[in-house]
Amino acid sequence: MKSKKFNIILISLKNTIIPIILCSFMIFLILFSTSNIIAAKNGLELWATTVVPSLFPFLFATELLGKTKIVQYLGKTLNKIMRPLFNVPGEGSFAFIMGLISGYPVGAKIVTDFRNNGICTKDEGNRLLAFTNNSGPLFIIGTVGIGLFANKSIGLLLFITHFMACITVGVIFKFFSKNDLQNLPHSSYKPSVSSSNSISTILMIGSYVVIFSVVISILNQLHILDLFSVVISPLLCFFNINLSFAVPILSGIIELTNGINLVSLVHVKDISTNIAICAFLLGFGGISVCLQVYSIISKSDLSIKKYIIGKFFQGVFASIYTLLALKYIPILNLDIKATFAPISTCVTYPISILGFNNYFVLFGVLCIIVCFVFSIPSKKSNNC
Repeated sequence: MKSKKFNIILISLKNTIIPIILCSFMIFLILFSTSNIIAAKNGLELWATTVVPSLFPFLFATELLGKTKIVQYLGKTLNKIMRPLFNVPGEGSFAFIMGLISGYPVGAKIVTDFRNNGICTKDEGNRLLAFTNNSGPLFIIGTVGIGLFANKSIGLLLFITHFMACITVGVIFKFFSKNDLQNLPHSSYKPSVSSSNSISTILMIGSYVVIFSVVISILNQLHILDLFSVVISPLLCFFNINLSFAVPILSGIIELTNGINLVSLVHVKDISTNIAICAFLLGFGGISVCLQVYSIISKSDLSIKKYIIGKFFQGVFASIYTLLALKYIPILNLDIKATFAPISTCVTYPISILGFNNYFVLFGVLCIIVCFVFSIPSKKSNNC
């Protein structure tokens, strides 16, 4: 009886609070139209100049690679590693590798395809989701390390601790696994062949980037972030963190890129605090990424709860590993200052920042297409 009453209360709150929030959002769009238009333009520019060139090729390449036999090959080859380490099938290595190389939300997309095609159980899919959807090296090394901190070593450090943290989460979640293999149908990975799936995903990401840019603008106009910064100030004081980080941390929890930019702009004596906070935000991903993942997994029976828990702990582990590395590894000479440059000048074309020119990227895409063409089985072989 108590659970039924609780569910009724939740439904009634959902039916009243969500419409109020949406109506308030529309009113504030009109009241703060000037700042909202600027924020929307900045979000659109960020998506067009950073997300599309760095993420779309990976989304498309992932779909093409999935059409080859690489998933089955990795499944057979790496099952001896993935099963003892994470208690997931060997095919999960494809989601782990591509999610780590490509960035958000490629890992979530692959895991959703795995679940829909019966490659993993629901429990395995939920645990895979928690540690295979990660920020990529183009963003961490290029945008954050070189672009915002003007130091490639910082980017490499953040990527290594990001990698270590996601493995830690995967190993920990192994001990909370369930044995439900008996209801797993035998199937194979069959992603969409066309680029329409990649296009819809990249457009979905763009919509979230623009919307959350506007949301942050409205929250700043209403001074809501300042209010919440007062609420979390005791927590920051407990960890001996400068209160100037309050608003940047809240912004990063809402939307990753803008938050990390604000964190890098905070002037403090010890820059290791800036780096450790960036490590946490990169591991967590932000509410914007969580909603992107929720939109992707809504086409399956996967749950967002374990994903959010996993990403939170990944952020915690990443920040701890970063602080330990900065303290105990003497070769990390990080006595530097942040670039304090506006984000529009820092995050443009991370592929070029890492030293890859357009011809290199084009050559790579052509190689992938050629491999895809030769991997398509003929009609005769299908009929045999």
